Amino acid sequence: MTDLKHHTVSSDRTTGQSSTPLGAQQLAELLTAIAADDRDAFTRFYRATHPRVFGLSLRIVRQRAAAEEVTQEVYLQVWKSAGQYDARLASPLGWLLMLTHRRSVDHVRVEARASTRDIAYGVRDLSRDHDVVAEAVGQRCEEQALVEGLRTLTTRQRETLALAFYGGRSYAEVADYLGLPLPTVKDRIRKGLQRLRSCLV
Repeated sequence: MTDLKHHTVSSDRTTGQSSTPLGAQQLAELLTAIAADDRDAFTRFYRATHPRVFGLSLRIVRQRAAAEEVTQEVYLQVWKSAGQYDARLASPLGWLLMLTHRRSVDHVRVEARASTRDIAYGVRDLSRDHDVVAEAVGQRCEEQALVEGLRTLTTRQRETLALAFYGGRSYAEVADYLGLPLPTVKDRIRKGLQRLRSCLV
């Protein structure tokens, strides 16, 4: 369904608002119809549930554009895998929000990994205007030391540092996202920074 993204967005603009919330039985029936490639059923399902999907994603990824992207990915998955829904395992909304949570967390983790790469390699863009050989040599040594230092960090330390310093999250928000006590997050960040600083001494 190549035009699904356009279809969902345009259906929102057509109504201007969400439909009346549907019950679990109605949503389950719509999923059954979606599994049979029923576009109208998909539109009804989307209109009835997308505020919950977008809201959950936004709380996790914390950026509207990213949440919109995740929401579209979730409904693409619904269209492709509606036939896999099992009412014995979860309610339709529970299943949908599980997909949303998983997609949103995956998005944040990808961003965190990208931020970690930025920590390692982004420093190469610093002070490019200097044309003094001694400064260039000194900078190169510091960059190499920082890269080596990052390699000594644990995966958890790198992820925590990326979320805190490049993800724009407070320590409390990092703790909430990772499901860890705040003191644990602070200690992990403190030890990670100490290790990086020791590499530059």
